[in-house]
Amino acid sequence: MLKYCIKRLLYIIPIMLGVVTLIFALSVITPGDPVDMILGADATPAAKAALREEMGLNDPVYVRYVNYIVGIVTRFDFGNSYVNGKPIRDEILLRLPTTIKLAFAGVALSIIIALPLGIIAAVKQYSAIDNISMVVAMAGVSMPQFWLGMMLVLIFAVKLHLVPASGISSFKGWILPVFTIGIAAAASLARNTRSSMLEVIRQDYMRTARAKGAKEISIVLTHGLKNASIPIISGIGAQMGVQLGGSLIVESVFAVPGLGKYMVDAINARNFPAVQGGVILVALMISLVQLACDLLYTIVDPRMKSNLISKNKRRTVKAPKKEGVTNG
Repeated sequence: MLKYCIKRLLYIIPIMLGVVTLIFALSVITPGDPVDMILGADATPAAKAALREEMGLNDPVYVRYVNYIVGIVTRFDFGNSYVNGKPIRDEILLRLPTTIKLAFAGVALSIIIALPLGIIAAVKQYSAIDNISMVVAMAGVSMPQFWLGMMLVLIFAVKLHLVPASGISSFKGWILPVFTIGIAAAASLARNTRSSMLEVIRQDYMRTARAKGAKEISIVLTHGLKNASIPIISGIGAQMGVQLGGSLIVESVFAVPGLGKYMVDAINARNFPAVQGGVILVALMISLVQLACDLLYTIVDPRMKSNLISKNKRRTVKAPKKEGVTNG
């Protein structure tokens, strides 16, 4: 199991190297001079030349690329902001906890909504409950998050004055952003749960459990949900990755001071180092979430753990050599 974890962690290295390479290439080919963005067009040529030398922009591209990777690996350094000159690392780490809290809260709400909805829809297949829940789930999947967020603001903040329209200075400020993320994630997760449950709900072991006189709810939760949990965990992991990287829309709508809003503001200000650092960190978090899902598979389904262990312990058995026969 430890070898598997180490192997999966090593897989993250080429993925992150590819992301960093792509981000750096885009920064090189993107039009615009960083010196002009920092000093402005009215700066003297001497000041521009000095800043260009300080930032290393006079070095060849491959030297800048190597220095960029070395800075990230050794010092977790993404450069300095073009807007205020502060290290990107400090600004990202200041906002990252807010984004993580928002993503985890939204996905947790989606699990609370989606699992019962998907299970009931599978158990009551083709019933009115099934049809209504799947129509609602389809509407949730098709509904853009920014539109849902603005509608919630219009109804609950502007019309009813129940919650603030923006900011998270109080507990009420978290309600609309978390609900927006939760509804969007629950719609996809409910459909995934229903399809996974339908594959196992009519299996022989389910009929055997019913024949033994077990309660239906115990059969569904103990036998059905457990055996259908692998695709469900995959869906939850995918939603967590999407929300960690895609909550920038929700954060912008509700003015949440997280990583997503920071990246949007950086794009508007053409603050390229901030955008690069945010994208790299989001890619790293998504990779770690997928690794956590893979490890969770082995906890939910012990057969996967035994397969991993057996693969590590498998050894080839050599056939015994045949002795030659001599003629007397």
